Amino acid sequence: MKPASGPASAPEIDDYAPISGTVQALRQRAGLTLSELSKASGISASALSKIENGQMSPTYDTMIRLAKGLDVDMPELFGASPKEQINGRRVITRRGAGLVQRTPHYSYEMLCADITNKAFVPLLTTIHARSREDFGTLTRHEGEEFFYVMSGALLLYTEHYAPTRLEAGDCAYFDSRMGHALVSVSDEPAMVLWIATRVFGPLASDPLALP
Repeated sequence: MKPASGPASAPEIDDYAPISGTVQALRQRAGLTLSELSKASGISASALSKIENGQMSPTYDTMIRLAKGLDVDMPELFGASPKEQINGRRVITRRGAGLVQRTPHYSYEMLCADITNKAFVPLLTTIHARSREDFGTLTRHEGEEFFYVMSGALLLYTEHYAPTRLEAGDCAYFDSRMGHALVSVSDEPAMVLWIATRVFGPLASDPLALP
């Protein structure tokens, strides 16, 4: 039973929506081989194969690249079905009803996924990473990001600034091209409302592209 108040708890691991079958289905629908998708996305064919076989969970950066390479909107990677776009768009996501995908460092619940081609991507995110070393190289990609800490406490690591502690009620806005990472420092994993701008232009060179 869900709690009556406070942020929704992160789903159990078995509840996470598998992205592997979705990626494979979208690739086959586009008529692309692994090699062709590799060239279009900048992700190696071996990494793509691991993603499709459920052996690797893609990071947010990788999901951006997959969406660009497959020429689909991000919600489709989470299992959403694209709908006809009309004026006066509106959609509501009930508590705990978003599309969920777990990555090595975060669990994302995509909100309002029924609307595609949005100007920004809203995500309810649970921070699982516990140290800067969990990330290796800091994450970076095109766009800008905003997050608001809903519960717990975290450290924001950014390429040009000292690590900054943020707690419930704090927020931050930054250039996504600057290396960044969030790490939980509270007893429970921190939870944030994370908003990222949609990537329209070409992706920047990314040292984190999967090997």
